[in-house]
Amino acid sequence: MEVEIVASLTGLAGLAIGLATGLAVRVSERAQRTAVATNPVGSLPPGVASVLSVLRSSAVVVDGEDRVLRASSAARAYGLVSGDHLVVDEVIAMTRLVRRDGEIRETEIQVGPNGGRRRADGRWFAVRVAPLGSHGLVLVLAEDLTDMRRTEAIRRDFVANVSHELKTPVGALSLLAETVEGAADDPEAVRRFAGRMQYESVRLNNLVQDLMTLSRVQGDEPLPELTPITLDEVMAEALDRCQIKATAKDIQLASGGEDGLRVRADQELLVTALRNLVDNAVAYSPEHTRVVVSTRRCDETHVEINVTDQGIGIPEAEIERIFERFYRVDPARSRQTGGTGLGLAIVKHVTSKHGGDVTVWSKEGHGSTFTIRLPLIDTPRRRPAATTADQAPQNTAREATP
Repeated sequence: MEVEIVASLTGLAGLAIGLATGLAVRVSERAQRTAVATNPVGSLPPGVASVLSVLRSSAVVVDGEDRVLRASSAARAYGLVSGDHLVVDEVIAMTRLVRRDGEIRETEIQVGPNGGRRRADGRWFAVRVAPLGSHGLVLVLAEDLTDMRRTEAIRRDFVANVSHELKTPVGALSLLAETVEGAADDPEAVRRFAGRMQYESVRLNNLVQDLMTLSRVQGDEPLPELTPITLDEVMAEALDRCQIKATAKDIQLASGGEDGLRVRADQELLVTALRNLVDNAVAYSPEHTRVVVSTRRCDETHVEINVTDQGIGIPEAEIERIFERFYRVDPARSRQTGGTGLGLAIVKHVTSKHGGDVTVWSKEGHGSTFTIRLPLIDTPRRRPAATTADQAPQNTAREATP
């Protein structure tokens, strides 16, 4: 009897286990069918869409027939995707190779507007293409390298320009030193060559000083400890530094405008910027003319410093480029005047560092007016002492003290 009971219980247990196993298999099959239905061929694997949404790179997912399943807004904006297709032939070819070989591929490409052929104004991308799960899906990531490439090009040009500019005075000094050595028995020749050596030394020193100033002001770091200063002090010091050159050409330096206007600034840098403008005005003006520096409150929050000359003017086509480093409208004349090609670039960056900007008006054969616009520290209005520099210079402007 007991044996029969045990046998019956064993049979019932086996039946229960069999039923449970069958139920588990059916549940598993149903789950698999559900997964296939929710992730059919041509759809993104779970979680991929969330990952793509937070990527900073341009991201594109294509299926086995090269149709775009998902593309970031950046990929469309840069012209990598149009509709549901990639439009860059090089990227299309890479996706097919990756789909065939199952291996990640990388390259750099240049893409013109709307995905067109390479052009000077195109954008550079670092492209990485990788297989994405099954069903022939491929992921394309494109990192924009345009700014980095542009920075590298600027750096290369800058180094080349600096090397060229240094080569001239250094080469001249070397040659003059040899000449002086050979003219030891001719005191007059020695004096003449020594004077030329001094000129080249000054030119070399000016270039080095300008490079140091430019490196200080063209970075992203803010200037430390800006202090309130009056523009009267800035004008007086800048004009004083230019007086010898102006006197040599019989050019009258004059200042005018509203007294007591104050700005928050690094005084030495602001004086350097204004001196550069006055130096240029003197260098490119004929003898017996006039250069006027004046201030003007243009509204309740900003002030202008104007430097007006009666010089040769600047061709309209060149105005947009004159603030570039080492750019010269007339290279031969610039070198004759001892210019480094960095003066206006320094003006631009110094002004920007102080929250302002610099503009220029010029007409060939009539002269130029450079205008620095800066934030103004609240100052009570005063009666202007002289005319502003964007008007024709008048006799009411104060002459700079020789």
